[in-house]
Amino acid sequence: MNEHSDPERSAPRTSTHSLVVEAIENRILSGELGVGDALPPERQLAEQLGVSRAAAREAIRVLESHGVLESHVGSGTRAGTFIAATPTVALSRFLKLHVALNNFALEEVVQTRLILEVESAAMAARRGDPEVLHRMGEELAVMDRQDIGREEFGDADTRFHVALARGGGNRLFADMTQAIRESLRAPLLEGYRAHLDWDGLRDLLQEQHRSLLEAVAAGNSEQAAELAREHIRTSYRALPGLCSDEQELITGAGAPGAGDTGQE
Repeated sequence: MNEHSDPERSAPRTSTHSLVVEAIENRILSGELGVGDALPPERQLAEQLGVSRAAAREAIRVLESHGVLESHVGSGTRAGTFIAATPTVALSRFLKLHVALNNFALEEVVQTRLILEVESAAMAARRGDPEVLHRMGEELAVMDRQDIGREEFGDADTRFHVALARGGGNRLFADMTQAIRESLRAPLLEGYRAHLDWDGLRDLLQEQHRSLLEAVAAGNSEQAAELAREHIRTSYRALPGLCSDEQELITGAGAPGAGDTGQE
């Protein structure tokens, strides 16, 4: 570094709205604010923190994008800005952007999905939530329609797998599963469109969906986990150009004993 460098220029500057974000986060972390609580009006918040209304407004927008705040216009008790609980929105936006920027390779995202869904399937089978089974059955029926298009099939497929993840009872697993599926929506749809035998692929995926639902309904956690593992691998093996490192996907994440060398 040049000895004549200006330390003021080289030091990172914290924007005013970032300080407002930090102040609101601290109120949440301290327990002063919880889900459903209202923030002070924009003008009052700005005065409390000694910042401009523009800085307060920008901080609110940032936290809305993070799924921490939600704003309602109008009048009455529901008008204003409130502490929210919508992490899925933030996770989905974050993951979609970073996949698009190639900060996460598709193979890494798919491997993460494999690990999450295999465990979720086993957990869902152990819990046997009737509402979850009903929702999975509904989405299965949607995908069974002969006139269904690729995009509609993909969206119903996502809802089926998110319902499965919710059936495991771990909200973070479910939110991450939805975020991963949404981040993969475009490449999956592209793979569906490029597949030369769409009807055959759809029938194969539906056969696997049906077997997976039956295993979960029967409470067979080991079978459900294995079926989930094979279903995800089948999907990505079949879709052209989705994952470049097919062998790693097939033999790596989610495989029993993955990482073992086979040597004593």
